[in-house]
Amino acid sequence: MYLIRRMFSWRIANPVLSGLCRSFLWMLMGAFVLSLLLWGSSLKEQDLSMYTYIVHGIAAAFGGLTAGRRATSKGWYQGSLTGAFYGIIVLLIGFLALDSAPSGVDLLWVLAAAAIGALGGMFGVNLQKS
Repeated sequence: MYLIRRMFSWRIANPVLSGLCRSFLWMLMGAFVLSLLLWGSSLKEQDLSMYTYIVHGIAAAFGGLTAGRRATSKGWYQGSLTGAFYGIIVLLIGFLALDSAPSGVDLLWVLAAAAIGALGGMFGVNLQKS
């Protein structure tokens, strides 16, 4: 029993890395929900662009929240790093998978993900104190 409990209770000590793991879990859940929505309704893939931005925003916020909760101070800093790394990784995956060249709008998207992550980090560091 001890082995099973120890195997499933591992924690990542680095706040940014744990926030990235949590944000990608939220992104996977959001992508699954969007694929079910696409499959079960009359929506087309072109109609899902706004929903994908919402899913990415939620994922960056919860990643920043996790990073801020794991950090002892400067939750905004840990959250913004988490959001920026999340945005860069998503852009790199899109660049490599879809062969799309990065543009100026993509830089704004990374900055928005960093700002949303910083907001989540501010909430996360305050959740730790209560």
